[in-house]
Order: sequence, then structure tokens, then C-alpha cells
Amino acid sequence: MVSLHELWPPSAIVVRTPRVELRWPGQDDLLALAELAAQGIHDDDRMPFYVPWTRGTPAEVSRSVLQWNWRTRGEWTPERWSWAAVAVVDGRVVGTQGVQASDFAVCRTVSTGSWLGRAHQGQGIGTEMRAAMLHLAFAGLDARRAETGAYDDNPRSLGVTRSLGYRPNGDKLIAVEGRCQRELLYVLDRDAWEARRRDDIALVGVAPARPLFGLDVGPEGTTGDSEVEGAVRSG
Repeated sequence: MVSLHELWPPSAIVVRTPRVELRWPGQDDLLALAELAAQGIHDDDRMPFYVPWTRGTPAEVSRSVLQWNWRTRGEWTPERWSWAAVAVVDGRVVGTQGVQASDFAVCRTVSTGSWLGRAHQGQGIGTEMRAAMLHLAFAGLDARRAETGAYDDNPRSLGVTRSLGYRPNGDKLIAVEGRCQRELLYVLDRDAWEARRRDDIALVGVAPARPLFGLDVGPEGTTGDSEVEGAVRSG
């Protein structure tokens, strides 16, 4: 019988750092992520997301997580895609880290988004998750540019962004739950990423999935999967 990885290669991608693993969520992972969200992500008087999906009963919040993941999978095309991974630490789902793009084959620009369960915040995991996803984007998918943003009252997210070498790229005002929020925008160009490039992050399963990201597969070893994986396993 044909496997999911054969039919849908993005499901086989794994990104590993010495601390965090990012992987395509199976059903159990999605349920764990939904339960984590239901336990709370932020204080009630704040809303760090464009869409206030964290409002509602625990069951409603859990269903929002499931529906969003199902929807992004169903709407995937090489011209517009979103690879949303679960972040796993010591075998436990602690949050999610995503990367998405439109017309990536032309512009080679991605954006990222993430959240962590409250019990796992403030421990440096968010920085590690973002570093892992940037490695996938730049080393695995040949991105030229990564963009992100956060509201000006979200110092933790902004701290992660600044620590990874992004530079300011303006701001914009957004209406969220009847309030005007200022989003600070940042960009990371490939040269800036290369200057901080890590050699302890493993990419697995990227090459067969590249056509679904709008890219050529490329010659064997283009993504460095086996070389980097070996480096991590050897410590």
C-alpha cells in the first residue's frame, strides 16, 4: 500500500536541532496541539493574533486548531502553501511553528508564525523553533527573504525576531477586537541569515517535497539533508 509520505512528501519533512524537533503533525500530534491551546496561550486581556481564535470555550479553541490545520492542508498548492509543524521537546508537543508563502518560486519570500503553550514560554524554545524553521526555508527551500511581525505589546516575540538578526521593515495598524494595534514588521535577508547560519540543524525529507513548494527537486544532496543529519547525530 502506498504511504502518506509517498503521496504527500511534505508530511515526511523533519527539522531537528539539539533541543527541538519540528515535524508534520499526525492525528495524535494535532490532538495534543489542540489540547495545549485549550489550556491557554496568552493573558485574557491580550490578543496577539490577527484572528482571535483563542477566544471561546476550551472545546471551541481546540476545534479551531484542528480546522485551521485541516484547511491549510486542503488549500495547499505549489503557488500558495503553508507548512505548519508541531514543535516537540523531549517527546512532548509544546507548540507550533509554521512557514508560508505565495508565489514562492518567483519571489522566494516566506513568512513565519508560531505559538507556544504557556507552560513552555520563557525558556528559549520559541527562538529555537524559529531558527529551525528559518533553516528549512533558507537551506532546504532556497529562500532569499523571510518576513515576520508582532504587535508592539508582544516583547517576547519581538525579542526572538531581533535575536535572530532580522532588521526593522516598517509597521502597520490593524484593527483587532475593536482596538487599533500597531504591528512592527521585520525582514531577514539571506546574507544576514548566512552570517548566523548554524551547523547543528538537521533537515530530513526535503528534496522529494520541493516540487510541492514550487521548486525543482535539484541534484541529490542539494538540501544537505544527509550531511547535516549526520553532523547532528554525531554531536
